[in-house]
Amino acid sequence: MIKGIYTSASAMVPRLKKQELVANNLANASTPGYKKDRLFVQELTKAEKRLRPQQSDWQEPMINQIYTSFAPGVFDRTGNPLNMAIDGDGFFQVELADGTRALTRNGAFSVSPEGLLEIPGGAYLIGEGGTIEVGAGKVEVSGTGIVTSDGQNVGRIVPVTVENIDSLQKVGGSLFIVPEGTEMTPVTTANIQQGFLEASNVDIVKEMIEMIISFRNYEADSKAIKTQDDSLEQLFNRVGSSR
Repeated sequence: MIKGIYTSASAMVPRLKKQELVANNLANASTPGYKKDRLFVQELTKAEKRLRPQQSDWQEPMINQIYTSFAPGVFDRTGNPLNMAIDGDGFFQVELADGTRALTRNGAFSVSPEGLLEIPGGAYLIGEGGTIEVGAGKVEVSGTGIVTSDGQNVGRIVPVTVENIDSLQKVGGSLFIVPEGTEMTPVTTANIQQGFLEASNVDIVKEMIEMIISFRNYEADSKAIKTQDDSLEQLFNRVGSSR
């Protein structure tokens, strides 16, 4: 009986995490370049269980992996010359306030007081030769990433990537930190689309359905625990009254 309670409780743990991830995905559904998080729960088969040390039912099934889906989002035409989207693989490279380099697909750029291209939050866009200063001029960006301000070449945007994008560490809505020692390589096959933004890859309807399903499963496990707890209480009362 107690084993059954542990099993039901074990199933509730990933449901809670699932709700948390879905809620975060929904909160960032309108964040440009946001990549949704997913939860993978692994339940071992009986054959697999025999090949590993014995564990209690409380430990399985449990959360096996939380991962990010890097599937591209749709491109929204904004007409804003400071909005850019990467058509293809790769990320924009930006520099955070502490000097850390990060990657993002969020191309909602603006011009800082110093005249530099930056994303919301103040991270500067890093081009082929460093930060890109456009000043107060008219900004134009070619498909190959050449940036001009009032017709003057001021830099070039080169999308970059890493060998294993799953190693990237999400630190914000659409920012990813590159692990130390990981080499970034330029993506020469990607094109820059000026006047467009890549929307998040969150499907609101699917996320809501998953949230409902997860809640119903959590509710069912909770009721199962309540039923088993009531049965235990009746058993203890019978044993106590028989003495």
